[in-house]
Amino acid sequence: RRNEINVTKYSTTPPDSDPTGRRQVHSMLKLYYGMNEEGKVESLDPCDINGPHFDPEVYLNKLRKECSLGELMDHESCTVKQIRSLDSDMQTLVYENYNKFISATDTIRKMKNDFKKMEDEMDCLSANMAAITEFSAHISGTLQDQHAQITKLSGVHTLLRKLQFLFELPARLNKCLELQAYAQAVSAHRRARCVLQQYSHMPSFRGIQDDCHVIMEQLAQQLRQKFRDGGSSAKDLSECVELLLQLDEPAEELCDKFLSHAQSRLEADLQGLEAELIDSLVTDTGGGLVQKTNPGSNPVSPSSSSTTNPFLSPTAGTDILEFIDRGCNEFVSNLCLVIASYQELFINHPQEGELASKKIPEMANGKLHVFVDTLAARYFSLVERRIQEEKGVGDNSLLVRALDRFHRRLQAISKLLPGSAVPSQGTEIVVRAARERIKQYLSALQTFYHDSLTDVRQALAAPRLSVGGASASGGGATSKDATPSLPELLTSLSNFILNQLKSVLASVHLFTAKDITFSNKPYFKGEFCSQGVREGLVVSFIKFICQSSRQYCESAGDRGGSTPPALLLLLSRLCLDYETSTISYILTLTDEQFLVQHHTPVTPVTALCAEAREAAQKLLNHYVKVQGLIISQMLRKSVETRDWVNTIEPRNVRAVMKRVVEDTTSIDVQVGLLYEEGVRKAHSSDSSKRTFSVYSSSRQQIRYAPSYTPSAPMDTSLLSNIHKLFSERIDIFSPVEFNKVSVLTGIIKISLKTFLECVRLRTFGRYGLQQIQVDCHYLQMYLWRFVSDENLVHFLLDEIVGSAAHRCLDPSPMEQSVIEVICERG
Repeated sequence: RRNEINVTKYSTTPPDSDPTGRRQVHSMLKLYYGMNEEGKVESLDPCDINGPHFDPEVYLNKLRKECSLGELMDHESCTVKQIRSLDSDMQTLVYENYNKFISATDTIRKMKNDFKKMEDEMDCLSANMAAITEFSAHISGTLQDQHAQITKLSGVHTLLRKLQFLFELPARLNKCLELQAYAQAVSAHRRARCVLQQYSHMPSFRGIQDDCHVIMEQLAQQLRQKFRDGGSSAKDLSECVELLLQLDEPAEELCDKFLSHAQSRLEADLQGLEAELIDSLVTDTGGGLVQKTNPGSNPVSPSSSSTTNPFLSPTAGTDILEFIDRGCNEFVSNLCLVIASYQELFINHPQEGELASKKIPEMANGKLHVFVDTLAARYFSLVERRIQEEKGVGDNSLLVRALDRFHRRLQAISKLLPGSAVPSQGTEIVVRAARERIKQYLSALQTFYHDSLTDVRQALAAPRLSVGGASASGGGATSKDATPSLPELLTSLSNFILNQLKSVLASVHLFTAKDITFSNKPYFKGEFCSQGVREGLVVSFIKFICQSSRQYCESAGDRGGSTPPALLLLLSRLCLDYETSTISYILTLTDEQFLVQHHTPVTPVTALCAEAREAAQKLLNHYVKVQGLIISQMLRKSVETRDWVNTIEPRNVRAVMKRVVEDTTSIDVQVGLLYEEGVRKAHSSDSSKRTFSVYSSSRQQIRYAPSYTPSAPMDTSLLSNIHKLFSERIDIFSPVEFNKVSVLTGIIKISLKTFLECVRLRTFGRYGLQQIQVDCHYLQMYLWRFVSDENLVHFLLDEIVGSAAHRCLDPSPMEQSVIEVICERG
């Protein structure tokens, strides 16, 4: 009985029961019967309690032999628990399925009763069908003799009706023509056309055919006139085209007529736009300019006139938004209506019969594409001409809104005319307009930068400047009595350029606003933000600043000679500040504001910083060169214009040496305003008096010894050259570091080297040599403070005095005590 209950449980488990519990019960049943997943017996072992060949005696004997008493008791307890669990599960299964067994029994009993009733009805239906069949056969047999005669009479009647229709056809067509029932007339003529054509050799049918041809020609003429007027509704026009096609009117000619009529109206819209474009060109004047200024005073604000300011927008007769609105509301809207009407007439209208074989939709679609492309090309040329007139870059909102409206309205054409190139061409116009706007902003920034530098040059040259940058003599302007300092000019220039760039970025950011339809398009945003704004505007402007700054270093005689040295110093500091912080700040601001995704190769920040540092280095080197040449020019003239052989005994320091010290001090102050001090080597306690020890050294004593006479020049020259072999080489034009000490060291090296070379080209008398001693001692008293290594000044001054001694006819040096008294007094 336990086996029967298990089978019942396995076979009658309801499908909606718990799947987990069902699988558990099935597993237990399989274990009980010793079956695997495939339903096959797993083992033939008589000791396998789950196998079909289980032998209790053998199993018990094995357990008694292998297990202890405790293990036997545990095994018995476990077996009893398993038996009780199986009994409980089987009893629960019976209880759960009892109601289902009862319900299934009732259902089977009910089905037996229903099928019994259905069998009775089917027997009745079968008997009725047999009676109907027998009755139908009886009727057919009765009418068999008269069937052929009825068929013949029916054919004669049909033929008479057709002949009557043919004879009445001209009158019927005239009636339809009077009532303007064109569709009924065409339908009637199509029904009779084949018959009349087939029997046209008979005079009667020939006359009917001629009369119908004349009437249908009149009808076709009226339909053509109705189609040409185009004043009826779209439904009537569609019916007119369909009737003309049924009358064998050439479909290509109908398409051409429709497009020609539509083109005349669209041409009027284009001519109106072109007239408005010409009027705006005529009325566009230079008046009414409003300059966009930043709040606050600025010493370097552009002083150029409003007519040359790049950030001004001229007032045109009609703004671009109105122009685009008119084009969209008139031309684009009418073009969309023409496309929809044309498609309804020739493309989307279902074709039947002979018309379907002529492939009219394909032909009409090709003509429509050519028509739309031709007119759209003219419209686009007008739009581009109007966009090109937007030269002012003061405000971008109207242009962006106009482009957005233009792009938005063209999307309707893409929905009406799939596959048309018009939307993509309009998108290209939007992209080109955005690129052109970027170029205009870049050009405006470049012009603004040049104007700002011009104002800086004026500020450096003029002793009095107004706050706005105009001359102090301007009416009512608040003026400053002193020239703005270099730090103020640098800060003002840097801030003004940065603010102007931020303003430009804010204006350009309108192209990427969320409410602009084309802003999030993949073909626009990525390319515009990455290659347009970042590379084309910001990076290009930074490169322009570096390149234009480097141009001041091209030649000392041309551009470099006319450039104020202070401007070179200021620009070098500006480029250095760009390298250290400004470039990184600008590019980070651009990337965050425009969400630039670097999918395409872009210029790295490090490359721009390297370029800015290179420009700063060249400017600073050129500044040192220019300032050195200015001082060198004074020294050269002072040496070349003096008669050193017949000069008098020196009583004071020459004025040019005082001027050199004053200019060097002024340069030191100027450089210190923009650059840090720098690192110096430790100075000796007697730095200001080293000249005496230098000039009194054994080397100089050898030079001034009696052996240094014109009779023995080779020995003295040999000693001098041997000494130079062991002295440190000085690179006069070496690159300078970005600190004040390095800059002053470079200037002093150039100046003293020029002094040395000029001395080597002159011949000196006794007092000329002594004057050189006094001048060099005076320079040593002051110049050692400015250089990084005072030994450099010692060496060059030593070379100058030594060269003068070599070129002296009577080398009798002055006593050091006398030199000190003259220099301290002078």
